[in-house]
Amino acid sequence: MVEGVTARALTLSPRTDAKRCTPISQAADENDLVGFFLGRTEMATFHHSVKSGKKGSARRHACYIERLGAHGVHSDLIHSGYGNMPAWAEMDPNMFWGMADRYERSNGSAYREHEIALPNGLTPQQLIALAERLVRALAGSKPYHYAIHSPEGKLEGIHNPHIHLMISDRVPDGLDRSPQQTFSRFNAKQPEAGGRRKDSGGRSPAELSQQVTATRMLVAQTQNQFLADHGYHERVDHRSLRDQGLKRQPERHLGQRFVKDMAHAEREQYVLCRRSLGAASAFGNR
Repeated sequence: MVEGVTARALTLSPRTDAKRCTPISQAADENDLVGFFLGRTEMATFHHSVKSGKKGSARRHACYIERLGAHGVHSDLIHSGYGNMPAWAEMDPNMFWGMADRYERSNGSAYREHEIALPNGLTPQQLIALAERLVRALAGSKPYHYAIHSPEGKLEGIHNPHIHLMISDRVPDGLDRSPQQTFSRFNAKQPEAGGRRKDSGGRSPAELSQQVTATRMLVAQTQNQFLADHGYHERVDHRSLRDQGLKRQPERHLGQRFVKDMAHAEREQYVLCRRSLGAASAFGNR
């Protein structure tokens, strides 16, 4: 992959007491997979959301994830990269997103973003390596731009590493196009006369639901394989608590402003409560 990267040093605490276990890819069948998740490992927090970015928002969002301009006040960027850009944007991904904002159709999506929580027991180098695996699995040959953020959690002061991955649905086909033509309507009969084909649309609600489930499973499998490869025994599970057979309610996201306004005693009580429910661990606490 053609890629540009930036990185900043950030101190995170690695795990040194992890045990190696069977990689998820070696699970024999679905029942064995359930046992793998529920019976033989510790659970880490899993979060994966996907959203579409409207025309006019792509370049601005790229600056946000890269912490450029006004977003430079944040000091949580530890790595960023991009790849699979056309020749005219090979050295500047922001130019690609700017052209998407300009030339995509008025009601079209300029990008799709995957936001994925990363295990916070990994070293910065391991976070970068895991992010690269996720990028390869999710972006394929399509243009992408990503950044790893690791802000400090307001409740307990533990880092919350996660990746923002922007992907264009415009699939490369080997044809050279100008920026305007790249985002024009695809011409199936004469591809050279139209824009790049968009790898989206035309799917039924059921197909979309299946795609989301399959993508979430892919993200979980990629993380679990990485954790196994590096000797960690924690795992993530993409399924809902109900599908996992767990009766507890999901933890409510409080938000930084809410936590900031908490009294000290109230904050301590909340931390004790979430730990008693098993919500906190070196790989899952936020």
